[in-house]
Amino acid sequence: MKFRVFRFDPESDEAPYYVEYDVPYRPGMTVLDGLLYILEELDGSLAFRYSCRSKICGSCAMTINGRERLACETQVKELGRLIRVEPLPNLPVIRDLVVDIDPFLRKMEAVMPYLVPREEGASEIRVSPEEFRRYRSPSDCIWCAACYAACPAAFSNPYFLGPAALTQLYRFYVDSREDESVKPIRLVIADDDSAGVWRCHQAYACAEVCPKHIRPGDLIAELKRAIFKARLSGRI
Repeated sequence: MKFRVFRFDPESDEAPYYVEYDVPYRPGMTVLDGLLYILEELDGSLAFRYSCRSKICGSCAMTINGRERLACETQVKELGRLIRVEPLPNLPVIRDLVVDIDPFLRKMEAVMPYLVPREEGASEIRVSPEEFRRYRSPSDCIWCAACYAACPAAFSNPYFLGPAALTQLYRFYVDSREDESVKPIRLVIADDDSAGVWRCHQAYACAEVCPKHIRPGDLIAELKRAIFKARLSGRI
């Protein structure tokens, strides 16, 4: 089978180009396996990110046959004989398939992606199964940036926080262990006119590409409802 791989080094290339590699197929092969074969056997100059190989770290997110995916879980047998591999869109290319994720991480940082516990110094805060179900799905986010890359709103509006960041904001907003005084702060962040939930167009491209089957659009809709309620009650 053939891998058609995006190549670009900003320091030496005037424009991006593609190189085709012949990769022998073996049962169970993933796109990451194919890229590693290219790197180790055909072209040691190819640059791409990977780490866990187990759909845990999110490092190997890239565009495969036009769709944002994790290379470590994408089976080549499902893609046909020609596999086109490109970097994630909506993020600057550092080299080949490696993108600069700093813009994405800055937006994640902006939503305070951590718990501010309501019981200072408590060794353990008990959580019921019902409470945990509210944030179980968004807790699965691995920060791979596939949803951010696929999001048309993030592409057209550089200020928009994006689906991953708003998923993290929701995840901690509904956490029963969170200090109640922090929740209005999270809603104020979500309510930002240029960056917050109102910039989401509910296209659900994020849900289509999420490797953990999270539906950020649904969570953003929940945040919109929470903002309305907080406004009516004078909390924000």
